[in-house]
Amino acid sequence: MRCVILDDYQDVARSYADWSVLPDVQVEVLAEHVGDEDELVGILAGATVLVVMRERTPVTRSLLERLPDLRLVVTTGSRNASIDLAAAQELGVVVCGTESSPTPPGELTWALILGLARYVAQEDAAFHAGGPWQSTVGRDLAGATIGLVGLGKIGTRVAAVARAFGMEVLAWSPHLTGERAAAADARLASSLPALLAESDWVSLHLVLSDATRGIVGREEIAAMKPSAYLVNTSRAGLVDTDALVEALEARRIAGAGLDVYDVEPVPAGDRLRALDNVLATPHVGYVTDGNYHRFFSQAVEDIAAWLAGEPVRVLG
Repeated sequence: MRCVILDDYQDVARSYADWSVLPDVQVEVLAEHVGDEDELVGILAGATVLVVMRERTPVTRSLLERLPDLRLVVTTGSRNASIDLAAAQELGVVVCGTESSPTPPGELTWALILGLARYVAQEDAAFHAGGPWQSTVGRDLAGATIGLVGLGKIGTRVAAVARAFGMEVLAWSPHLTGERAAAADARLASSLPALLAESDWVSLHLVLSDATRGIVGREEIAAMKPSAYLVNTSRAGLVDTDALVEALEARRIAGAGLDVYDVEPVPAGDRLRALDNVLATPHVGYVTDGNYHRFFSQAVEDIAAWLAGEPVRVLG
């Protein structure tokens, strides 16, 4: 039985789990992203099991229909908006997930905030290039206001760290209540525009859905302070990227910390790559040792359970 693991960029999937417990399964790894569907179908022809890393490669109806031997898809994480679950069910393909810790994305959020506040990338580059000694003036976090758009598991962790830094914490989401905000030691903003207008830092922590797609658009970005920063470690679709790029190019906001993008990997000529007020990471919010152990060991468990006729962690 052939199992293909897609988009294992670091080529580490086989080292984070004991795949030998699946003796009748031939495990293959694709470390390079394949974006062309025809090429991907050629590679996956005959595969029975597919393991996908988050939303790196969409598993669409078209792809599923062209893989008649496919019977099981395992995704890392407990949800994957890029898998057509309805099509999978119609075609008799079981889709299973894994657990995922909310801690790493929150930690990366603070890496981006601190990197922006203290110009870490610029000062590090100058240090290694023999450039000027001290060329920037950092921003104080203590006393500043952070606005959290979304206060779930990740947002709540970000709020706790913000308080430790001595920041004021605002929060808003479509269904957030004052009671829930207070439980996270945050103040409920009356609206998204109100949060954006008051915040020095805005960090997004919403699940992407039809209701939240594009929730930070041109008008919302215009409501932000010229001195404010936008941080997105959640999903690119929450933000109108064109409007954000225009605001960054015109310096209508101070900058952005980004880990998620409309197209990944980001094309070489993308406008974001030319902006010196963007601190960017290549969607590594969930990429940690602990999460990878969890992802791939549970992927093996999912495959073993499916082979035994008792699939676990089934999605949809």
